[in-house]
Amino acid sequence: MFYRPEEGHGLPHNPYNAIITPRPIGWISTRGADGSDNLAPYSFFNGVAYDPPQVVFSSTSAKADRGDTKDTVANIRATRVFAVNIVEYAARDAMNRTSGLWSKETDEFIDAGIEKAECTTIPCPYVADAPAVLECTLTQIVRLPGAANIAVFGQVTGIRLRDDILVDGLIDPLRYIPLARMGYRDYTAVREVFTLKRPGEG
Repeated sequence: MFYRPEEGHGLPHNPYNAIITPRPIGWISTRGADGSDNLAPYSFFNGVAYDPPQVVFSSTSAKADRGDTKDTVANIRATRVFAVNIVEYAARDAMNRTSGLWSKETDEFIDAGIEKAECTTIPCPYVADAPAVLECTLTQIVRLPGAANIAVFGQVTGIRLRDDILVDGLIDPLRYIPLARMGYRDYTAVREVFTLKRPGEG
């Protein structure tokens, strides 16, 4: 089949979300100007540069108590910092709980029973037992076409790795089983890894 997005697809659910898969999940933690903490997952997320290390995530909806966006972006606008917590399979239910459209007063760490700790390079909380955390300072916010589509770019100022995911100096994803978003309400877990050498590598 072929369809133009503006004309609709005629299917029970939007297939676009199921095409770009699997997508890593950025579990973004922020602190508001009033000191309140927030935690929410974003599957439009990825790294975008090595040196200096930079990441991006996009927020695609809004809530009535935040105007044109949601708590995460509103907090980043105010404080200019955020942390990316990498989601492991064992945290799937807690991550899903934090995806709810809770009021801006809700601390998702408390609501979902998640232990928090303080970042080192920025004034922001992080998920204490996350396998990896990227502490970030805001570089730019870009308004995208659409009613509530906002892309947030950040530069990584600190990287935290849980000791048990390192094997012989390398991150071993099978030690923590990364969680990724598929389409619709589906997710996947990384349980198989293989290596490919680039052309010309010894």
